[in-house]
Amino acid sequence: MRDRPAPQDLLDWYDRHARAMPWRVAPADRARGVAPDPYRVWLSEVMLQQTTVAAVKSYFEAFTDRWPTVTDLADAEDAEVMAAWAGLGYYARARNLLKCARVLRDDFGGVFPTDHATLLTLPGIGRYTAAAISAIAFDAPETVVDGNVERVMARLFDEHTPLPQAKPVLTEMAASLTPRARPGDYAQAVMDLGATICTPRKPACGLCPWRTNCAAWANGTAAELPKKAPKKRKPTQFGIAYLARRVDGAWLLERRPDSGLLGGMLGWPGSDWADDPQDAPPIRAEWKELSEEARHTFTHFHLRLRVKCALVPMDRAPDRGDFIPAPDFRPADLPTVMRKAFDLAQGA
Repeated sequence: MRDRPAPQDLLDWYDRHARAMPWRVAPADRARGVAPDPYRVWLSEVMLQQTTVAAVKSYFEAFTDRWPTVTDLADAEDAEVMAAWAGLGYYARARNLLKCARVLRDDFGGVFPTDHATLLTLPGIGRYTAAAISAIAFDAPETVVDGNVERVMARLFDEHTPLPQAKPVLTEMAASLTPRARPGDYAQAVMDLGATICTPRKPACGLCPWRTNCAAWANGTAAELPKKAPKKRKPTQFGIAYLARRVDGAWLLERRPDSGLLGGMLGWPGSDWADDPQDAPPIRAEWKELSEEARHTFTHFHLRLRVKCALVPMDRAPDRGDFIPAPDFRPADLPTVMRKAFDLAQGA
């Protein structure tokens, strides 16, 4: 009979192999008493939701250079934060980031509460993020479960119930192993194990500190776990993006409503996104449609945007949106789907 996985074995591995992250306090530094900054832990966890570490690093460094404390972020203009977030996707996260920062500034003096239950009351902080802040920032023995942890647990216990149905039982398994000593380092160690050794494809079982404790390794099933329920086919929606440039080089942009996809972001005026969108130009002009569509995939659907371009005179006013002078227009501030439309227009 296999021995129960020992958290200390994983911590010993983590002490030697912890990934270097701009938001992380290395285990050696933590042992010397260097405390993680809850702001940096929170910001990184929000950014990392459904986004890769490689994609997040540059955004995180830019955010913390510009807004080094949660109060600095709370004092920022909404448009500046949304522009800085452009490209990370899932823009509701950025809106909740600002809401949470302002609650922390106004109600908590810019200090993160150490109490797990209080963290759960803050805007945009759910069970995962609260557990991550509690464990990593405050070394509380909370169980942190992301996709990496689910995969590690499914293999350790040879659990074949498919995700997402298996989430509760995998969380219980993870909780049963969470130690009271060094829970913050342990939480990061399990995530690192999943990201670097217990990977989705071709896990490097020979390098795993828990190999001899792993039921899936013993049974030869590691590569097929975790099981996942078949994904539903994503529908496709259609739309039109209108790229109007004034003769002085200014671009016509509009800010999207705060609610809904790309809420609060600047973008091209457009039609509705539907099966049969209605042609609704934002300004009277000679519109020319490009031969190529801007295509993008959101969480629940694919989007195909027809792209129409026009050059308009100085004296013509738009029905909606505002002209942004050329020196103030930064394509990088646009959400990804809007940048795709811009790139097509530039290449036409």
